[in-house]
Amino acid sequence: MTDSIIITLIALAVALEFAGIVLALDAIMRGRTPHGTLAWALVLIFLPPLGIFLYLSVGARKLDGYIKAHRRGTRALDSLAELANKAMEPFRVSAQQVSEQTCSIGVATASEQLATTNWTTGNTTKLLVDGVQTFEAILDDLEQAKRDICVQFYIVRDDELGQRFKKAMIQAVNRGVSVRLLYDALGSNGLPESFIDELIEAKIRVASFQTNLGMNPLRMNFRNHRKIVMIDGHTAFIGGHNIGREYLGRDPDMGAWRDTHIRVQGPAALAAQLAFCEDWNWSTGEVPTLDWSTRSYGNEHVLVIPSGPSDELETCALLFHQVIEGAQRRLWIASPYFVPDEGIVLSLQLAAMRGVDARILIPNSFNERMIMMSAYSYYEDVLPSGVGIYRYLPAFLHHKVFMVDDLVSVGTANFDNRSFRINFEITVLVANSPLRDRVQEMMAHDFENSQQAKLEDFTKRSWFFRAMARTCRLMSPLQ
Repeated sequence: MTDSIIITLIALAVALEFAGIVLALDAIMRGRTPHGTLAWALVLIFLPPLGIFLYLSVGARKLDGYIKAHRRGTRALDSLAELANKAMEPFRVSAQQVSEQTCSIGVATASEQLATTNWTTGNTTKLLVDGVQTFEAILDDLEQAKRDICVQFYIVRDDELGQRFKKAMIQAVNRGVSVRLLYDALGSNGLPESFIDELIEAKIRVASFQTNLGMNPLRMNFRNHRKIVMIDGHTAFIGGHNIGREYLGRDPDMGAWRDTHIRVQGPAALAAQLAFCEDWNWSTGEVPTLDWSTRSYGNEHVLVIPSGPSDELETCALLFHQVIEGAQRRLWIASPYFVPDEGIVLSLQLAAMRGVDARILIPNSFNERMIMMSAYSYYEDVLPSGVGIYRYLPAFLHHKVFMVDDLVSVGTANFDNRSFRINFEITVLVANSPLRDRVQEMMAHDFENSQQAKLEDFTKRSWFFRAMARTCRLMSPLQ
């Protein structure tokens, strides 16, 4: 090796180390949690080539470009928010009314503060407990659409289910219905151009949630994880399912699948429509012209809470903190991922110590090994305090549902740091509703089909397994 090559390699190593230190300082200045900041600083300083790539790719925690785009369209988007809130105002109910015989006043009040709209009555909801129920209901309602259809998914696949959706959207356009499809570019990276071209040719407006507009193209950290289907401004479908055959349990590699969606009709659906419009505006620069009128469909109290890295506060994390801290009798949480931060762990411990029936339902088998290993590492933290962890046996559990006392939630947010702080998510809260009994029955059945975790499941594992689990936990900010 010549002297010039050696000098070049040394110079490159010094430059990488210098860049790693500079970015480590950036992580320290921008970091939200000591845990995440420390993880980034260590990787950037001691493994600068890997750390620099990861930090530029997935290190950001605020989607500044989205915020700027939102501000550029403030007048138009604000006018939509005004239309939504004006239409919902006659149906507004107070947090005190919501909390009566449902949940603590703190949970009802804080959740409304985190939302962009208010609690409303005049709604009706329907629980959809698997993929077949969910997509049959959505496709049936798409056939009844008269004015507007807005479809938004993290994953859209060109399989038998994707073809059914495509056919339903094209048929709607042929009836004179305006149709928009928004998908996440990363989640739907396998979607062929021919699928999109056919939709565009049929006069369907199609857009991907482009996270690289006006930003470093390596920043692929931000994902639009929302799943929303809006029909004529009065019906919203929200939940864990994406458009793919695995969500019907028909993927031979994934096997059986357990997921949940919710159908909301009434004034609260406008909040989901508003969230879609903000995402559509970011992706296309267009402010959709939609119907913002509404009427009563029932008497259920519903609140829709969009969350994401463009929020001034960490909406999703704060919601989960308040739910856990405000629980008085029951706290049942179902999620495919269990990677909480330190504050959430402490809140869970205290909830169990207060005598709350605190249970976490997670899959028995995970689709991501690092997340599975991370989940094991929390056994020593939460099990001794009385929190129950249950591993669902019959299928891969993917739904995102919780019950705090008698308040019910169905949404898209996982119980992990990514959903808390990085992903765009949307959550539906329902009070004073028959939905409570249906969700209670559903979750009780899920617990019966689960195995309760024991501390020995982790402590009696090999030293290597426990070391790997704790290492994966340290890397949770990168997951």
